[in-house]
Amino acid sequence: MELAGLFLFSSALFIAAASPGPGIAAIVARVLGRGPRGAIPFSIGIALGDVVWLTFAVLGLAALAQAFHGVFLAVKYAGAAYLLYIAYKLWTTPVEARDVSAEAKAERPLKLLLGGLALTLGNPKTIVFYLALLPTFLDLTRITMLGYAELVVATLTVLGVVFGIYIVLAVRARRLFTSPKALRILNKSTGAVMAGAAAAVAVR
Repeated sequence: MELAGLFLFSSALFIAAASPGPGIAAIVARVLGRGPRGAIPFSIGIALGDVVWLTFAVLGLAALAQAFHGVFLAVKYAGAAYLLYIAYKLWTTPVEARDVSAEAKAERPLKLLLGGLALTLGNPKTIVFYLALLPTFLDLTRITMLGYAELVVATLTVLGVVFGIYIVLAVRARRLFTSPKALRILNKSTGAVMAGAAAAVAVR
């Protein structure tokens, strides 16, 4: 694959990924409300969802996604339901004065990864993005397995950088809250953000 095309694809993806959407909102809300623990597997799940949509776009399977609309609709609502569950936990979790940088209650990494995956798979706007972006910079009829692998590596790298930046910024912001009142406000506001992200996914 031509280096110029791969660079242009990566640049456009970086700009799009850095623009706040349901995925970024979910990551930031998780870190603000529960701490950084669990943010990595959740982010990996979101990134893997992007790889799935990228694969559909490369293989020209957008029509297949429409043919199995019911399946993708179920995935979308599963992702929205997971966000609503996180929002509920954030809204109802008791707070107390503590070191907010301390680790929150452990969650299963696989559950977090699947939650992030469901979130991205439930957002059909992602495949529209890849279908619109790829033909602009690449000849999809000439992509080899090596070219596909390069696209996957570029996608995971760009998303890893973007998600990492947001996680670090959210961790630093979280340390500003040291009182129960501030934590209560934080939990309820981030819970509301989670619910908003779930609504955004559900209505698309």
